[in-house]
Amino acid sequence: MHIVILTLTFSLPGCSSLKEKRQRMGGLHARFGNTPSVAVCESGGRARHDASEWTFVIVGLSKREVESQCSQIEEKLERTVDARVMNVEREFV
Repeated sequence: MHIVILTLTFSLPGCSSLKEKRQRMGGLHARFGNTPSVAVCESGGRARHDASEWTFVIVGLSKREVESQCSQIEEKLERTVDARVMNVEREFV
């Protein structure tokens, strides 16, 4: 069993309220949390309207499998979220 903790930090330029932040970042939990091998939560910047940090815990049978899922999540986030990815960290447990 392989586990990776994927943490992404986002900047939301021009975002002026927490309501707008929810709209711009909305659906991350629903999009990724439905996958049985992925847990997701907003782990930082919850009270800030111009930044957000999200953590994904990915479990798989092989290192290749969890690395592939990490890459897919990163690519999808860069395409679908109205925010700039400022930092990406992967920690293998």
